[in-house]
Amino acid sequence: MSKDSSATYHQRLHALDITSGMEQFGGPVDIAAKYPGTGDNSQDGYVIFDPKQYKERAGLLLVNHILYTSWASHCDIRPYTGWIISYNETTLAQQSVLNVTPNGHEGAIWAAGAGLAEDSNGNIYFLDANGTFDTTLNAKGFPANGDYGNAIVKLSTKKGRLAVSDYFNMYNTVSESDADEDLGSDGAMVVPNFKDSNGVLHDLVVGAGKDANIYLANRANMGKFNPNNNSQIYQEVTAALAGRVFSAPAFTDNRIYYGAVGDTIKAFSFNASGLLNSTPASATSIQFKFPGATPSISGSSASNLILWATENTSPAVLHAYSATNLGVELYNSNQVAGGATTLGTGTSSSRRQLQTVRCMWRRRMG
Repeated sequence: MSKDSSATYHQRLHALDITSGMEQFGGPVDIAAKYPGTGDNSQDGYVIFDPKQYKERAGLLLVNHILYTSWASHCDIRPYTGWIISYNETTLAQQSVLNVTPNGHEGAIWAAGAGLAEDSNGNIYFLDANGTFDTTLNAKGFPANGDYGNAIVKLSTKKGRLAVSDYFNMYNTVSESDADEDLGSDGAMVVPNFKDSNGVLHDLVVGAGKDANIYLANRANMGKFNPNNNSQIYQEVTAALAGRVFSAPAFTDNRIYYGAVGDTIKAFSFNASGLLNSTPASATSIQFKFPGATPSISGSSASNLILWATENTSPAVLHAYSATNLGVELYNSNQVAGGATTLGTGTSSSRRQLQTVRCMWRRRMG
């Protein structure tokens, strides 16, 4: 993002030669888009992408030579809507544009720094943040006006064109969005396919957010919307976490790992029936303050799997745990005498805390 001498804002896509830093394929290109709709910042029947109102918070995704971008707002400062815009990998030509709140407002894609998630069939998954959701559905169970705020969304990419092919949304989605208790603070993760004890194959996508629940949806039938309860989803693990999720999960050896705000990092295992156990298989001894922790896994077999996570304190601390038993800490960066491996200040924590305070102040001041 930049602002030129005429005070005009730009969002630009660059392709750089990593050996020289030189621009490739005629880049950079300005991000510009419009989509049919009457929502925030609409003109003549189209919502318009205003570079000033957005930032590219989520990671980029490259699938079948197409680069996918997704867009978040600056705090919750309207007008903004939910954009996914794709580009050709080698020409930087715009390929497809989709807006998931075209007749409403908000619906940013934050993903906690994670990228859009993809399955082996080229489908894309993400968690949409607080925003308009049409509780009136069409005959196929999709929002009547195409607004998917606060949902787990599945996108088809057939012939390079973006389209919503399925979704899940909570029965209390409107009240959650109104209270800023949305899913969008987390990154979605495609769970590697696995078979239960009966040989049934499970294709799942998982997400969590600010309500401290873990949601698992069947990628072949995500459940859509039920105004009465969430019984249509594959599984909801309620109150699984002790805080909000501002991070992305990890997976290995049939376990999902989450590090919520003010919570320990927890490992949840699948049982013989293919459901996620609500009681963690193990947990770290320390709690991770805001913004929690995004765990990473290293190792090639169950005997040497290590979970790594950074604690955003001052100084920050890098931890390594046995991924099979998080109660066993293998290393942390404060252990070496003389501070040889001590990290610097946990700036991610302080910056996000400051941003959160600013956003809350702006909302209260209108």
